[in-house]
Amino acid sequence: MSQTAPGPRLLSPTYAAITIGMCALIGFVAFEAMAVTTVMPTVARDLDGADLYALSFAAPLASGVIGMVAAGLWSDRRGPVAPLIWSMVLFSLGLLICGTAPTMEILVGGRLVQGLGGGALTVGLYVLVGIVFPRSLQPGIFASFAAAWVLPALFGPALAALVADALGWRWVFLGAVILVGAAALLIAPNLRGRRTDTGIATAGAGRLVWATVGAVAVLALELLGSASGVAGLGALGALVVVVLALTRLLPPGSLTGRPGLPAVIATRGLMSAGFFCAEAYIVYVLQEQWGLTPARAGIALSVVGVTWALSSQAQARLGSRVSHVRAMEIGSLLVLAGVLSLALTVWLDGPAILAGATYVLAGAGMGFGYPRTSVAMLDVSTDADRGFNSAALSIADSLGAALALSISGVVFAATQRQDGNPFLAVFVFAVGLGVLGVLTSRRTAQPA
Repeated sequence: MSQTAPGPRLLSPTYAAITIGMCALIGFVAFEAMAVTTVMPTVARDLDGADLYALSFAAPLASGVIGMVAAGLWSDRRGPVAPLIWSMVLFSLGLLICGTAPTMEILVGGRLVQGLGGGALTVGLYVLVGIVFPRSLQPGIFASFAAAWVLPALFGPALAALVADALGWRWVFLGAVILVGAAALLIAPNLRGRRTDTGIATAGAGRLVWATVGAVAVLALELLGSASGVAGLGALGALVVVVLALTRLLPPGSLTGRPGLPAVIATRGLMSAGFFCAEAYIVYVLQEQWGLTPARAGIALSVVGVTWALSSQAQARLGSRVSHVRAMEIGSLLVLAGVLSLALTVWLDGPAILAGATYVLAGAGMGFGYPRTSVAMLDVSTDADRGFNSAALSIADSLGAALALSISGVVFAATQRQDGNPFLAVFVFAVGLGVLGVLTSRRTAQPA
């Protein structure tokens, strides 16, 4: 009696080495993200740079757009190997600048360099998934990427607080350089033979220009919008420029949520905008409003990270039993529920544990809906446009969050000047983004 041969698995001999290498890289980068979010309130106080707090988060996201576009174009022409290598070099250089920065302005500059590498890294990994793994394994590898955040989420915030207390916050950045180097040693040998010359001649200069313009405009929006008087009006012009840049960098109809791929990309951007806008301030508000230490406040990030990973694994196991559209709808709804509950807790001055617990819902939403945006994008991509679509998805992700953070900085400063609760204002803004995400997720089905 014949038996059906088992299907391919991520840890089968064919895919084990590249799977482990890619997940290790994601894990080390995740540790850096968790650690920096935990210590940034301390950094801002130490460098007297509270007015640049939001910009320190928006900077790497905005500059990452340039890296994404460059890596997407490069990957479509020559494959993802070279972009991956250069992305790790730039990311590490940015960390070195941050770790030795004497002022908050220089630290933000380091975050810009770090973002260039991080953006290219994201696209390079996504393109590599499309080349290396069959479609049946793609939901699993994206879920594994999410799972690679589990260990950093468990010990990252606490370790960052410990390092900052014992050695100083600078070693949070400098120590991450060592981890990225270790990941490079793991993944580099497995990239041999992965070069894929497509011969596609893409005119990328225009897209690179618009990526740069969009990144600069996002950062200018926060700087101008936070200023008082006439200078604040310049933020409106910067916002217009950002919109123009997005129309050049994303597929037509993305900004209006046109059904199909444009709506998928818009949903990814709105989910990230609402979630990361709130995440940047969750540790900050726990310290300022409830007086928690960085280590205790960082527990919220740990729980959210674990929840994200578990939720991602759940959607992967459900597979085709839950459609991509339904998964994105559920994810968007949970993100909205999380930021709304957080806003209500801050408004009513509920217990600190409730503020952290409610935000866990948003992490569950990201875990359930976020990976499906990637799979839905790859489903409608070909060898000729996989790099462009991967870059577009990552641009919406990164620039959406950067724009939200810049606007949140403006909202924070304006509310503070009016003696209001700036944290509540930021979280209400995140709720609005969550509502838009839910509405857009319902338009993600491919048109007949």
